[in-house]
Amino acid sequence: MAARTPTTEAQDRKHPVDEKLPPLKMFTSGLQHVAAMYPGVVAPPMIVGPAVGLGARDTAFLVGASLFTAGIATLLQTLGFWRVGARLPFVNGVSFAGVTPMIAIGKDRGHDGVAVILGAIIVAGVLGFVLTPYFSGLVRFFPPVVTGTVITLIGVSLLPVAFTWSQGGNPGAGDYGAMKNIGMAAVTLVIVLILRRLLRGFLQQIAILLGLVAGTVIAVPLDMANLEGVTGAGLVGFPAPFHFGVPQFEIAAIVSMCVVMVVCMTESTADMLALGRIVGRPADERTIEGGLRADTLGSAVSPLFNGFMCSAFAQNIGLVAMTKVRSRFVVATGGGILLLLGLCPVAASVIALVPLPVLGGAGIVLFGSVAASGIQTLATAALEKGENALIVAVALGIGLIPIAAPEFYHAFPKSLLVVLDSGISTGCVVAILLNLAFNHLGGKGRSPQDQAVREGGIPAPSTAH
Repeated sequence: MAARTPTTEAQDRKHPVDEKLPPLKMFTSGLQHVAAMYPGVVAPPMIVGPAVGLGARDTAFLVGASLFTAGIATLLQTLGFWRVGARLPFVNGVSFAGVTPMIAIGKDRGHDGVAVILGAIIVAGVLGFVLTPYFSGLVRFFPPVVTGTVITLIGVSLLPVAFTWSQGGNPGAGDYGAMKNIGMAAVTLVIVLILRRLLRGFLQQIAILLGLVAGTVIAVPLDMANLEGVTGAGLVGFPAPFHFGVPQFEIAAIVSMCVVMVVCMTESTADMLALGRIVGRPADERTIEGGLRADTLGSAVSPLFNGFMCSAFAQNIGLVAMTKVRSRFVVATGGGILLLLGLCPVAASVIALVPLPVLGGAGIVLFGSVAASGIQTLATAALEKGENALIVAVALGIGLIPIAAPEFYHAFPKSLLVVLDSGISTGCVVAILLNLAFNHLGGKGRSPQDQAVREGGIPAPSTAH
């Protein structure tokens, strides 16, 4: 037998993204991803359901359908088939970007309103799937000066969500912002930090999950955990196709959801670039194309099971960055758990036991980790060269408008608010346009090395012979 060389041994070693962990680690790490994303998955249907005139039972049905379809979309992303899926530890679920348009489409129309929403999402998903190869070609316009800005915006944009959870989650509630809510969030945050400092190995990696469990245990005797949802939930429940009737297709609704799809594709592209850097497998054009295909296909299939548009969940990128668990099979396990939660209402309600203030305390760590990853990326962006610092300054400033001044765009047409109310989308567009203006247009005669430095990239070594 031929002797094994260091080169062949290195080739045999799998990239951490493709590693399969022991079953227990796989399950607990996957469950941690589910716990991190759960509020984001269930919030849109809980908001849209009552707004379009659905009762409690139908709204609960929407929640189960959203969990089920998030599982499908996550499996498409992580495992994939053919040219579908980024094959990264990438979590997909219901997009918040569609909440406002969906309410506008289906307001007070009950089942008919939901049928129109689902029909529009099917068309938007199919159209997005067709356009994916062209959209993914834009990846060359996402150098570190752009991706670092967008990643930072993702983390900063998510932090207000954690702060809202920490105060109780519902601004209209009587105890919103009460000391007990903020105190519980603070206790959870401290627990997570202590666990990260004292634990080692795998236990350190699941510190977020352990912190959520500890926070929930503390919250139960304080009457901050809702146990009624567990006792009243059924054991089995399948999101039967076309529960709200056959999807209906209205032009205005379709146009609105197509705009949302473009927003989701833009955010997913930025998220994939961020995640690729974090896991050490940079997302190239083919990876982004596969990831966007999974996004759009998941969105097109989701309405068949009464689910909404699917997109990337940036909060889980923070979890990957913090735990250093890069296996896509861990997230695929989380996708399987989501499927089971969608099929088993009582199991879903157990996850829902975690009080929002507890999630808020953990969310500060998660979302802050995303922003920190963006800052790390900006550190490689050669901000001292050209106008890169100006690009970052303006893009961050405009991207922070919806956070710092939520009513800033109140006089603008509602059709534009889908994009403008997303600081991630506006910041991404501004960063791309400014990078084109300062680092691409009028760049004839500039050497490849100088061009790469100005864009904050590192020129690849020549492969010419």
